[in-house]
Amino acid sequence: MAQQEASWPTIVKENGATATIYEPQPTSWPDRTRLYATAAVIIAKPGQPNIAGTVDIVADTSTDLAGRWVTVSHINVLATHFPMLDTDQAAKLQARITAYTANISGRNIPLDTLLLALNQAPVQTQPVATENTPPVIFHSNSPAILVVTDGPPVMSPLKGTGLSFAVNTNWNLFEQSATGEWFLLDGHDWLSAPAFTGPYQPAGALPADFSKLPNDASFADVKKYVPNGPAPAAPPTVFVSTKPAQIIVTDGAPKLAPVAGAPLQYVSNSDAEVIFDPASKDYFVLFSGRWFSAPGLEGPWAYATPNLPASFALIPPGGPHGALLASVPGTAEAQEALITAQIPVQTSLPVTSTATVTYAGSPNFVPIAGTGMNYAVNTAAQVIEVNGVYYDCHDGAWYVAHSPTGPWVLATSVPQVIYTIPPSSPIYPVTYVHVYAATPSSVLVGYTAGYTMGMITAAGVIVYGTGYYYPPVVIAGPIPVYYPYPYTYAGGVRYVSATGGWATGGAVYGPYGGVAARSYYNPATGAYAHGSAVWGPNGGNAYGSFSNPTTGRYGSTSQSWTPYGRSGASTVTGPNGTVNTRSGSNYNGSAGGFAASNGAEGAGMHNAVTGSNSGAVKTANGDVYAGHNGNVYQHNSSGWSEYNNGSFKPVTPPQAPKPTGLEGTQNQPRPQGSYNGGTGFAGHSGAGNMGNSADFNQLNHDMQARQGGAQRQREFGGGGFGGGGFGARGAATGFGGGGFGGHSRH
Repeated sequence: MAQQEASWPTIVKENGATATIYEPQPTSWPDRTRLYATAAVIIAKPGQPNIAGTVDIVADTSTDLAGRWVTVSHINVLATHFPMLDTDQAAKLQARITAYTANISGRNIPLDTLLLALNQAPVQTQPVATENTPPVIFHSNSPAILVVTDGPPVMSPLKGTGLSFAVNTNWNLFEQSATGEWFLLDGHDWLSAPAFTGPYQPAGALPADFSKLPNDASFADVKKYVPNGPAPAAPPTVFVSTKPAQIIVTDGAPKLAPVAGAPLQYVSNSDAEVIFDPASKDYFVLFSGRWFSAPGLEGPWAYATPNLPASFALIPPGGPHGALLASVPGTAEAQEALITAQIPVQTSLPVTSTATVTYAGSPNFVPIAGTGMNYAVNTAAQVIEVNGVYYDCHDGAWYVAHSPTGPWVLATSVPQVIYTIPPSSPIYPVTYVHVYAATPSSVLVGYTAGYTMGMITAAGVIVYGTGYYYPPVVIAGPIPVYYPYPYTYAGGVRYVSATGGWATGGAVYGPYGGVAARSYYNPATGAYAHGSAVWGPNGGNAYGSFSNPTTGRYGSTSQSWTPYGRSGASTVTGPNGTVNTRSGSNYNGSAGGFAASNGAEGAGMHNAVTGSNSGAVKTANGDVYAGHNGNVYQHNSSGWSEYNNGSFKPVTPPQAPKPTGLEGTQNQPRPQGSYNGGTGFAGHSGAGNMGNSADFNQLNHDMQARQGGAQRQREFGGGGFGGGGFGARGAATGFGGGGFGGHSRH
């Protein structure tokens, strides 16, 4: 995708006049498809004094999460405000501006500008009734790994050998039939045990059966370590679980260090996100966006997100623990995450699009509890039966058929009853996939974050997964059939604000995804394939990586894909998201810079130790802003100026302004459908004085949002949002698969 650029100011010429419309300042974005905003306008006509004022608009939006742009189109004028004009003149001018804006379409605003501008306004959400019972949480003071299987091991025999391998885990886990001995490949070291549950020790010489592994790409990575090398000097402790589990590994006894800027401490000798609160003497750990607390690392653990100590909100946003704020209720970062979760990812598909559904045997449907619908359990597809009609949610789109075996055609509408499927159902994520519009030739489809496992909770934060454990479907046979469902606790899943997606610190292990030992059942062939790529729910990449904001480590991928497309970039990535890291960061802080052909340039640095910030940003639109009083302002290195009598003149801020730092007074939309002329808005006292502090705070907030959004866009805009739907259960599509696990070694 070509790099887009901001498209403000927009200049419209009509009837000899030139109207310059500056980047709109968001006031609300209620459904993430319609934007309400205020923009500064300067109109010039030869031989006449320039006229400056503001315009309130509403416009359609479409969001490119990969490029982090919001495209504005179909602009409608709601009101205009020209304080220097009388009422009659203002009314005539509004009509002219309405005509001007009718010619404007396809203008871009950085997504992060909207997020920063609106991160304090209440976010209207529909919380999900998530299940928040803590998973099993292991703790080890020495190197350890966690092997998780989706229920008891489901073993598939390897023809021509005396071995079978587990298909319901991300680990290379084998059993020798003749002896009942188990073999586990941990990186490049082999461990063995008399039983699946352990105890595991260095394996010694491998059985000859391993030399008979299939000579193809499926087991190429395993065969690299056959025969095995020397035993590891310090083999890890192996924890085994057949249900959701997590692990905290510390290098010796937990060591506490202060969290800069907050009266908290963190466990410094662990990769897990573990915070200690000296006031309550409790430990808090973050897994899949949920906080759990306990008096010690051995537990017992309890769900704690709604009851976090107030000191968590004091964690500095730019510090080494700033990424945690997206999971702290009430913070600006949590608000941004809520907004991002509601932004639809859309694409237009031709009406001729079709789908294919393959079953393991005859179609088998079971009821969806609490509804009159049924869903298929012996297929990788998401097939739902509604009153004798069948709907398949595939790659972020809906297909319909009058038979469970098809033929499947693109659906132009979906029954509303589908959106009553409860979170306790394993197919709940399909309720986030919608048909937005249809024409005779195409259908506009899309999904929001719930399809990629990002759930909005009653606590006011985004979490990964519903928290419910959905037992897999296992069909017994010489080669057992295994179909998994979404899995909430899947390794160190962390929210990445730069993408609105999820990544992990270290090895990637997510629902339908993982690294290396990924197996999936293909009902078309009746066999399993064994892969080595990294992927997430219907998205992924061919080269693994990680993102750990706490430790400052990062990684990159070469290719990524979503249901709607494919791209290549240098990025940090996870099961559902990717991010371009054009800036660098570590414990000492972060720095980044950019220069763009559209005139935007800047550089900035944050010191995580001292908390100080420095930098300068010059946006392409000249930093011109609309004031709530109807006047037009400009900000530069000398401060604020007001447009008056044809030019910008310096103005004095009100006394003792409220510091903002993006926490100023939130925009309030004006009454719709009105104009303002004459003496202008109350509070405007003429050139030289900015009026009341609320106006000043709002201008500062909008200025910081615009500049911060421009810088974020340049730093992160080239990465993109991977992920996209959990629809491909199993791997009939070539991605997906099921299975998960956990891997943590210190």
